[in-house]
Amino acid sequence: MTISKFVQQSLGNWRSLRSVHHLAFSHLEEVRSEIEIISLTVDDPLVISLCQENNIDIALATNPFKMSWEGESDWDEKEELKGTTVLVPIPDANNSNKGQLLRDRGYAETMAAIALYEIQEDGTFILTTNYDRASAEEKIWFVNPNLRFRVSMIKTADGKGVVTASFSSEIRSKAVDN
Repeated sequence: MTISKFVQQSLGNWRSLRSVHHLAFSHLEEVRSEIEIISLTVDDPLVISLCQENNIDIALATNPFKMSWEGESDWDEKEELKGTTVLVPIPDANNSNKGQLLRDRGYAETMAAIALYEIQEDGTFILTTNYDRASAEEKIWFVNPNLRFRVSMIKTADGKGVVTASFSSEIRSKAVDN
């Protein structure tokens, strides 16, 4: 699978059910979310800005997209679980299964980040992001075109401890027309 195919398969509206184990608190959280993933063009001002901020030639960008989410948690019902992020894949010139993923908002920390991605032979998308205080590892794979699974771990910055571990099942509720 290529990054282009992975992004194309991901476009649409998804309903997500995520179980999160907060190991530091010995707490299990359930999060229900609605996720929308839409395609952007490489000439979109948000894409151009993100590439410029990271000193990346816009010509290297492929299949940029925007992901928005809104959800609710059974742990803290007052917490607002919503946001949006722009993501820009930058494939490795020497290996089409690897590259960078520019993000204007990270997963473990709400700051811009450059993640490394790899797509395995079985189509599993692996994303690794190092932040200031933590690192995140995420794996996403499709069971069929309308069902995908996602597992993630948030580790301490030194990589020696796992802070949270989660599993999500995501069902496409509406595909995006291209």
